[in-house]
Amino acid sequence: MDELNVNWGDVARTVLLSRELDLFEETHLAPQGKVKYQFSSKGHELSQVLLAQALGQPHDAVTVYYRSRPLMLANGMDAAVILAADMALANPLNQGRDTGVMYNLPNPEGLTVLPASGNVGAQYTPAAGWAQAIIYHQHQLKQSDWKGAIAIAHGGDGSTASNGFWSALNIATTQKLPLLFFIEDNSYGLSVPSHLQTPGGNIAANLAAFSNLLVVDSDGTQPEAAWQAINTAVKHVRAGGACLLRMTVPRLQGHTFIDDQAYKELQELNDEQARDPVNNLREFLEREKILSASWDKLEQDAREEVATAYRKAIQYPQPDTGAATDHLFYSGSPPLQGGLRPEGLLPDPGSPHTNPEGARINLVDAVRITLEAEMEHNPYILVFGEDVGKKGGVHGATLDMQSKFGTGRVFDTSLSEEGIMGRSMGLAYAGLLPVPEIQFRKYADPAYEQIADFGTIRWRTANNFAAPVVVRIPVGYGKTSGDPWHSVTGEAIYAHTLGWRIAFPSNAEDAAGLLRTALRGDDPTFFLEHRALLDTAPARRPYPGEKYCLPFGKANKLLSGDELTIISWGETVHRCLASSRDFPGRITLLDLRTISPWDKESVLESVRLTGKVLVVHEDTLTSGFGAEICAVIAEESFADLDAPIMRLAAPDVPIPYNLNMMEAILPGVEKIKDKIIDLLSY
Repeated sequence: MDELNVNWGDVARTVLLSRELDLFEETHLAPQGKVKYQFSSKGHELSQVLLAQALGQPHDAVTVYYRSRPLMLANGMDAAVILAADMALANPLNQGRDTGVMYNLPNPEGLTVLPASGNVGAQYTPAAGWAQAIIYHQHQLKQSDWKGAIAIAHGGDGSTASNGFWSALNIATTQKLPLLFFIEDNSYGLSVPSHLQTPGGNIAANLAAFSNLLVVDSDGTQPEAAWQAINTAVKHVRAGGACLLRMTVPRLQGHTFIDDQAYKELQELNDEQARDPVNNLREFLEREKILSASWDKLEQDAREEVATAYRKAIQYPQPDTGAATDHLFYSGSPPLQGGLRPEGLLPDPGSPHTNPEGARINLVDAVRITLEAEMEHNPYILVFGEDVGKKGGVHGATLDMQSKFGTGRVFDTSLSEEGIMGRSMGLAYAGLLPVPEIQFRKYADPAYEQIADFGTIRWRTANNFAAPVVVRIPVGYGKTSGDPWHSVTGEAIYAHTLGWRIAFPSNAEDAAGLLRTALRGDDPTFFLEHRALLDTAPARRPYPGEKYCLPFGKANKLLSGDELTIISWGETVHRCLASSRDFPGRITLLDLRTISPWDKESVLESVRLTGKVLVVHEDTLTSGFGAEICAVIAEESFADLDAPIMRLAAPDVPIPYNLNMMEAILPGVEKIKDKIIDLLSY
């Protein structure tokens, strides 16, 4: 063991400070109801504090979980801030928006702590994304200061059963990324013993033969053994390889404060107490005569530090309730970290004026041309997904892009949407702009946990972090077929997913303008491309030029009339156009173009003029996005209505494979025309 690399005095101080914080919360704050969620780190302190001793390269980053407080203290987080966060006061971590143990720390001078998720296992793929960003910054952007940086994914043994863990493991080992899986094994996931989550109860033993992965197994309660294992693991990862480090530790308190651990036998509880790393650390330091002060003095100092921290913490005010809705989206104030804006690298917002070039092009070509043009100007953009590389995407949107930009910027991924989205989050945290492709809307479902996390990052960290990303997803039925798996639109679900922008263009010109706006924006964005419009005549338009940016939340008025307003988006816009031809001058047709935000003002203005409304969309009827539009009209323009608000959508069934059945349930031209006639004659 090389003691020169460890400040054992700092280790002892931080370990004891963490222990005293737990004791103070368990004996005072939690019983008094001042802390609602108390997750003890007792038994976990030593290994985490030693890990912090091995970190500090300015671009090191760690994803954490609810038992990571010792690591936060060792990384310099103020105990008063931690207590204020635990008590839901207006603290720098989250301003009272998230539970106190959901840590984050923008830290350009040391270890960056990426925003914690409340979902078990969700920390792994974002760590893989940061690890890949390290490589990208070095090799694509030629930024030598990223050399030697590593990413750490910190989790408990229970989380190794999650999809995120296995996805990140595949990403890190197939791409040989500098990622350390730092697993604390306390033998339980809440009340479930580890042998019911991991075969044999030892993830390290199970992964011993895993390719491109160094596996280290150690006792996290023994100072010398733990430090040696951490040294070995960190040096390996800094040299450019993935490592799984399993640290066995006791969980000396229940899963949370209210967990009395009645599921453990008395002998097991006694055995865990006998392994207390605090006692082992004391014995080691006193045996080696390392400390300059007595252990009793260190304990007293820790108690006094906690008391002082509490007095400071209660000076934090209650959060401003009027600010509870702030920071869901970018609103003029850049985050401290994440995306291109903090470094002043975001391109200008472009122009809303078109400059058409050449013949009409397909929507899919508009997407590819726009994406390539932005990549030429912005080296921070990278494109990835399943089959986007040599194949050029299953729909052809990335054709030949890998040959133009190289495998570092356009690359294939494993078949894991959770991995695609989680990796995107880590890349965005590291100052890049990921543009992942999900092949079909239904395929995104396994990634919903990461998708939901994405949208609330800015809000739950009070604008400390943001993770702008543009996710391209082909949606809807195809021009030659449909089926339940490849033909989902499902935009209403994403409209209800907080913090996401949603674009749904109906033609090539709008696709180019909306995509460029998204690529120069600040928020997570879904860019939905209808499969029946990718290379068909209705969506063809001249390319609008390389400066064209179409603002979100501005509908396109395709027809003007004074008797009926039709509102639609995506492929059904063209069906509405065809249905309206026999009623010249009587119908206003609005193509929303974006779902989040949607152009409420234009809709209400048209309703006030016409007095009648029909909303048409391909998604299913019940709780489809049309219902939201109808609700707003009923609430804000009820007095302007001359007829009931009507909707036309697919019934509440999946899209059939048989073409006749498919057309029977879609909002067809004749069905739309029948609704038009009913409303006009009402």
